[in-house]
Amino acid sequence: MEIEVYADVVCPWCYVGKRRLEQALAAYEGEVTLRYRPFQLDPSPVSEPRPLIEGLGAKFGGVDRARQMADHVAGVAAGVGLKLDFDRAVTANTFDAHRLIRFADGQGRAADMIEALFRAHFTDGVDIGSRSALASLATTVDLDATEVRDYLDSDAGVAELRAELTEARSIGVTSVPTFVLAGKYAVSGAQEPETLLAALAEVARRESSAD
Repeated sequence: MEIEVYADVVCPWCYVGKRRLEQALAAYEGEVTLRYRPFQLDPSPVSEPRPLIEGLGAKFGGVDRARQMADHVAGVAAGVGLKLDFDRAVTANTFDAHRLIRFADGQGRAADMIEALFRAHFTDGVDIGSRSALASLATTVDLDATEVRDYLDSDAGVAELRAELTEARSIGVTSVPTFVLAGKYAVSGAQEPETLLAALAEVARRESSAD
């Protein structure tokens, strides 16, 4: 079964959802192929990174409200073994980060790159909107920093990524994470592993019956 994962690497629920999906797959006996699809929560340019809490506060009714939300999701994330440090995280436009994922995918390292990007943003406070930071981060998954920087400084993958982002919206993806199973069944949100496992089993049953 193919699982398409629509996510943005500055989305904390996508990080939680990724880990919960991994837990579900560890208990799933069928064969799956994971495909990571890009989505941008906010495509607005970020001229200068600033503390993420400030950025969230501007969107969600103030810093106090943003901190409450951050504390909640950080607590949920801790339950699946993730450390989210919103005091270190900074705002970033993720277009180039998604381009880096495409580059990594061409070398069979997409999953590792996505994990590294999540960790860099939410745990280590790395500005993942910076091309130099992205090139450095790529070396942690055995990619060549010079090749990555040359790729990001070119137009390679730009048109393709824009097309993918447009396609995500056109098929109705409006929030992330969204998991599309077998090309036609969508599960939205960072669902519990048990829920995802049940969805996988049900889709497998339906697809088997349709054969």
